Amino acid sequence: MGRGKSRKDADRKTRRLRIDLPRRGRRGWRRWTPSWKLVSGLFLLFTGALAGLFTFVYIRVEIPDPHDSARRQATVYYWADGSRMVSIGDVNRQDVKLSQVPDSVQHAVIAAENEDFYTDSGVSVTGIGRAVVNIAKGKETQGGSTLTQQYVKNTYLSQDQTVQRKIKELFLSLKISNQRPKTEILEGYLNTSWFGRDAYGVQAASYAYYGIPASELNPSQGALLAAVLKGAESFDPSLSSANHQRAEDRWSWILDRQVDTGSMSAEERAKYTEFPEPKPPVKPTSQAGQTGYLVDIANKYLKSRSGITDKELAGGGYSIHTTFEKDKVAALTKAVEQVRADRLDPKNRTEDQYVQVGAASIRPKDGAIVALYGGSDAIEHFTNNADTSGVPAASAFKPFVYAAALEEELGSTEPPAESPAPEPLKPRAVGTPMAAGPLRTALVFPDHAPFVEAGKKIGLEKVKDLAVASGLREESMAKLEPTFSIGTSTPSAVRLASAYTTFINKGQATEPYSVTKVERNGATVDGFGRPKPRRAMSPDTAAIVGAALRHVGWNAIGPTKDQRTYVPSWAGKTGPNDRMNSAWFIGTTPELSTSVAMFRTKPDVTQLLPMQGVGGPDSERGSALPPLIWKAYTEVVVPAPPYPADAPGEHP
Repeated sequence: MGRGKSRKDADRKTRRLRIDLPRRGRRGWRRWTPSWKLVSGLFLLFTGALAGLFTFVYIRVEIPDPHDSARRQATVYYWADGSRMVSIGDVNRQDVKLSQVPDSVQHAVIAAENEDFYTDSGVSVTGIGRAVVNIAKGKETQGGSTLTQQYVKNTYLSQDQTVQRKIKELFLSLKISNQRPKTEILEGYLNTSWFGRDAYGVQAASYAYYGIPASELNPSQGALLAAVLKGAESFDPSLSSANHQRAEDRWSWILDRQVDTGSMSAEERAKYTEFPEPKPPVKPTSQAGQTGYLVDIANKYLKSRSGITDKELAGGGYSIHTTFEKDKVAALTKAVEQVRADRLDPKNRTEDQYVQVGAASIRPKDGAIVALYGGSDAIEHFTNNADTSGVPAASAFKPFVYAAALEEELGSTEPPAESPAPEPLKPRAVGTPMAAGPLRTALVFPDHAPFVEAGKKIGLEKVKDLAVASGLREESMAKLEPTFSIGTSTPSAVRLASAYTTFINKGQATEPYSVTKVERNGATVDGFGRPKPRRAMSPDTAAIVGAALRHVGWNAIGPTKDQRTYVPSWAGKTGPNDRMNSAWFIGTTPELSTSVAMFRTKPDVTQLLPMQGVGGPDSERGSALPPLIWKAYTEVVVPAPPYPADAPGEHP
């Protein structure tokens, strides 16, 4: 009897431990439905194992030593010949005690970045989960990290976006939050965060934006610094008008947020209605002269092709090989300075004051930017004149109207997408009859009316599309009004020099580029192959417009049999009939396409100043000066060819 009872008990225990699938005594789909006992048991087993693993990892994780900023690597930029151009790598950071940071600044940062900072566990599980999912999908991580997590990433971890790094960030953040006071974490965060302008930490940022120590920041200024923490590329108000609007909106929101969280009274908030404009950014002395402008162009291209941010660049360790040729940069700078010294007299002629020059030189065969002139000195004049969008192209835009009219008349065919870059062409004979002939005459001997009429006839949208296909940026295009055809658009010198290569390359355009190779820690960064050419217009159209532009060049520079004078094969320019406060010359040869822009701008005046009288009464509203700069530069960097026997005369 006792033996039977013990056997029954053993059988009962066996049944309780066994996974009963398919289940006995059930029919149909119910046979494969696990019992609640099985589900709850497995859940408890999984939860226990996960908790055990979490505890084990938490115990094993040790807080490493902070990054040694002295070991931070420089980012080095190289000339096209491989020699070093400039090394940028000193970490601009000055640590301060939390007591030296005004409470209002602390409150602004907490309100903007992590309002529950003083009560949270140090991590945002949802933020980490979202980041892990995005990393697994190959997407960029989104915001949502706590201040503690950001401090851990800044101080102990790399910036790599990997699942392993996010998991390590989780455990380190929990451990640091449990072992250290929140005030210490906040102090560390404020001293290690990136504020843009090469500034790490609130003290360096305070000097960079306002020229004062952090201890002197007022609540309004503190709110602006809290705003740029979201990303200086998008929120530094000095970088662009769009940035300014974003910064102003976020600055206002942060002040309002402090009222909502109770760290600022409504009465205090009402005092801050005027946006605290920061001072202009200052480049380090290592970027004096043209170097800062070259770095600016390289960085823009670098970020557009790879997604690398300013913060990552400031972190250092990059080797950036550029297309810039040292001798050509020096020659272009000398040419600008020579013409300015010879033709401008700002001390005695009011019209010669506030004159700016921007220039860019591009290799037609592949689109490489070999030289540029961005202004007098990058550490004094911050705007890069070679890459600014705000100077009307005026008559220098007309070739694209002429080309659009010819495309309508001749038609165009699309070549295969993989078609190779073409060899430089010989222009079609001048005198070819066609209905678009009046535009040719109006291009050589400047006349606006035919271009206005042509724009109406063929449609301004088609003109714009061809100009953009040739390399001008969509955002630089003006409103599609009748004056559009006579150059109200504002392309940069880089873009105009590049677009003109389309006429010498049988109608194919190539995106201008300035970086050939990027490496970090010995590994090559992808995305820096040469841009491929694309069809912008038919070869016939390019040849016909090119023939007209050759006459423009001869009228501007020659004709002359002086072997030292290099007459451009193709050239566009503004003339005395233009009234758009700019003077341009674009000279394109098989070796180089170089654009030169001259304009006047005063810091406290939003509109360009008039060009009438610049360079004296015979300068044609300044239009005579850019060709002189082009000539002085080209004579040095391009060997003069023999005088062509079939050089065009004075009349088309």
